[in-house]
Amino acid sequence: MQPLDSLFRPQSVAVIGASKNREKLGNVILRNVLRSGYGGAVYPVNPRETEIEGLKTFPSVSEIGKPVELAVVVVPAERVLDVARDCGGAGVKNLIVISAGFKETGPEGLVREKELAELCRSYGMRLVGPNCVGLMDTHTPLNASFAAGFPLKGEIAFVSQSGAMLVAILDWSLTVGLGFSRCISMGNKAGLDEADFFTAAVADPNTKVILCYIEDVKDGGHFLAAAEEATRHKPVIVLKSGTSRAGAQAASSHTGALAGSDVAYDAAFKQTGIIRVKKMSELFDLAMVFARQPVPRGSRVAIVTNSGGPGIVATDNVEARGLEVARFTRETIEALRRELPLEASVFNPVDVMGDARVERFRFALDRVLADEGVDSAVVLLCHTAVAEPVETAAAIAEVKEKHPEKPVLAVYMGGESLAAGVELLAEKGIPCFSFPEVAVEALSGLVAYGSIKERPPKEDLPVYHDVDPGVVRRILTRVREDRRRTLLGSEAAQVATAYGIPAAPILLARRAAEAVTFAAELGYPVVLKVASPEIVHKTDIGGVQIGLKTPEEIREAFWGIMEQVNQHLPRAVVYGIEVQRMYPKGTELIVGMTRDVQFGPLIAFGLGGIYVNLLKDVAFRLTWGMGERGIREMIRETKAFTLIRGYRGEKPLDLPALANIIGRVGRLVTDFPEIVELDINPIFLYQEGAAALDVKITIE
Repeated sequence: MQPLDSLFRPQSVAVIGASKNREKLGNVILRNVLRSGYGGAVYPVNPRETEIEGLKTFPSVSEIGKPVELAVVVVPAERVLDVARDCGGAGVKNLIVISAGFKETGPEGLVREKELAELCRSYGMRLVGPNCVGLMDTHTPLNASFAAGFPLKGEIAFVSQSGAMLVAILDWSLTVGLGFSRCISMGNKAGLDEADFFTAAVADPNTKVILCYIEDVKDGGHFLAAAEEATRHKPVIVLKSGTSRAGAQAASSHTGALAGSDVAYDAAFKQTGIIRVKKMSELFDLAMVFARQPVPRGSRVAIVTNSGGPGIVATDNVEARGLEVARFTRETIEALRRELPLEASVFNPVDVMGDARVERFRFALDRVLADEGVDSAVVLLCHTAVAEPVETAAAIAEVKEKHPEKPVLAVYMGGESLAAGVELLAEKGIPCFSFPEVAVEALSGLVAYGSIKERPPKEDLPVYHDVDPGVVRRILTRVREDRRRTLLGSEAAQVATAYGIPAAPILLARRAAEAVTFAAELGYPVVLKVASPEIVHKTDIGGVQIGLKTPEEIREAFWGIMEQVNQHLPRAVVYGIEVQRMYPKGTELIVGMTRDVQFGPLIAFGLGGIYVNLLKDVAFRLTWGMGERGIREMIRETKAFTLIRGYRGEKPLDLPALANIIGRVGRLVTDFPEIVELDINPIFLYQEGAAALDVKITIE
């Protein structure tokens, strides 16, 4: 049996809270089950009725006396727990709780929801909801929801956290002829969540593409694992809305400030192969394309148009989306030149001219699709006096059948006069758009999924056998005992060194004479920095002195820093002055981490120094699945990589040393989940080796 089979294809359904009153949800849901064509047993449950909609009605599920695989609950919230106990005792496999009145209503509702989830777990009963619209499977068929309509049969699974969104989309889909395999309203996600439904949709032979609307993720680890596996088999397209409470961090570090509220979701989607969209229209444009067209073997696009302007717009968007404007073979160009008017453009885009009728479109599209250098095509038809929208639509569909492995998208630019052609294209399974930008945007999603599906297996973080967790554990324990959240620079440097990160040594001096002694040990010139967990930006208050070359300069700088701190922050707790040897100038980079509540450590890399927040040349990765390949991909995404590989004749810098630092930071923050923020800024990267000059660490 496939995952969740008994939920989507149950042998029997009970509607608990069924009603004779056709205005109530209990009746609406019962009638939806019956009208959907569901062929299993249906049991209305209501202790005050004996018959509803012509069906024998039972006072409780336990009194039905026959197995019930799915129970749909629509009773007041305060009665749901009793109903769940009855269902669990009767051996019900799946529970859909439509009822509201749970965590969305406040603390009392949250307690009730936790009790419901625990009850279902104790009975081994799957839970959908509470506070949801229900679910539908058009192939069973089953409509176990209170939605007003039942979707057309199709190959798109739609998983939605918002019930209202689901209902609205279903109503819209009926007007445009878009079909679905399954539609699921998750509600509060106290039981099953989007990750469970991804897994079930992958196993469903009737589903070709998975759509999802979410506002948050319940279990980050579960989501990552399920999504990574799902996208290797079927495209998963997600619209994530709202500001991520889980991703919001106190921006006490550069990394925290750069990460913002939604970066962790971007990283999670990217690393698991999810295609993220920003608009509802884009979500369903992609769904339509994925459901009706094959994934192309490459990114080379041919454009056939009867108008030069839209053809140029399409070409610009092909390049802007990272696709290629296909280059035709000589044979293709000569064939086009022989058959098309002299004024026509036979290069890409192919302009068949404004007076083109159906045969000209047919020939041009067939010829370019036959070209081995073309992976997909976009056909643009603008309304002209001689345009034949219906006949051209039929020709496009015929040519597409000759080249089944290559996707074809249409753009009909016009109004009512083109409507019949648009309708025919929809019937033939050719996605049709009103503007070229939208078509190319959708096509780019198809191309992207080709790479996503063929990506290498997931990697884990490297394992380093030379690390010393004991040193880190002792330092973090001491910091907690001192009731601090921020490590001193000397402590942070020791933590980094214990994990093989080449941190510049820092010694903590409490007297000027001690600072002089430490400088002699480290070697001149040196830097002096105030050591205070309360002072984040030391330079701003005169808490840093650099380039000190003599004992006299050190003593003067020591007392100068103390005076500046006393003047600007007289109540700050100062542990002393940190002494650090100056390193030769290198390319300044940043490696940081901020811990996302949902997805765990989020690693940042980019250009460092004082301009890090201004330039924001930063790439992010979750440590989940961030192996050596992912580390190098992250580095290559930044402008910093241009400097690292050698810019304008400069010798390349030590890329392996940098990758080693990033990997070791990832391992450190994975081994010690109490580290919530970490910044190494700057790292000086050289032609050989690297040095971590300033390490900041914050713990829970």
